[in-house]
Amino acid sequence: MIKKNKTSNRDLILQLSTELFLQKGYLAAGMDEIVAVSKVSKTNIYYHFASKEELLAAIIHQLITQYTEKITQIAAQHDQSVWERLQRFTELLIMEEVDCLGGCPFLTLYTQTPIEAEHIRNAIKQFFEQQVIVVEQLIIEGIQRKEFNESLQPPAVASLIVSTIEGGLFLGHVHQNPQMIRSSLFALATMLK
Repeated sequence: MIKKNKTSNRDLILQLSTELFLQKGYLAAGMDEIVAVSKVSKTNIYYHFASKEELLAAIIHQLITQYTEKITQIAAQHDQSVWERLQRFTELLIMEEVDCLGGCPFLTLYTQTPIEAEHIRNAIKQFFEQQVIVVEQLIIEGIQRKEFNESLQPPAVASLIVSTIEGGLFLGHVHQNPQMIRSSLFALATMLK
């Protein structure tokens, strides 16, 4: 007899709460709504997550892990040009974009995170700092491979690229035009050469 892989209540709560927090906002989504959507009892939810804030922390951890794994895989593909990897990095973020209030799940959740939840805010901050480091390493590699202008300042350019991607996701969401980020990247490509 073959066992079916049944989604655990914890995973179901995480999945549906992520969607709810991103679409409605962390502050607007209540635990009763999570119960209604997940069809998991409130007692069972609190068995897995002691509070709504703990649930948010688990969601952030899961998102960071998923994105970091994919970004690391892209950055490690040295058989591709650096620019191709930067484009794939951006395409990943565009394709992974879920229906969320701010265009980017991290921006959406960060702005909704209570000020007192410093550990959650710090996790998101560290995620973005790590992305800047990955992009900076790619810029350095691009300069060494003569793909990019050698006068570029990798830390500043990496910050610019990550800021452009995040801003592009937000503006693309606001204007309902995902081409905005692609246009921005085309302009960046011209600047890098």
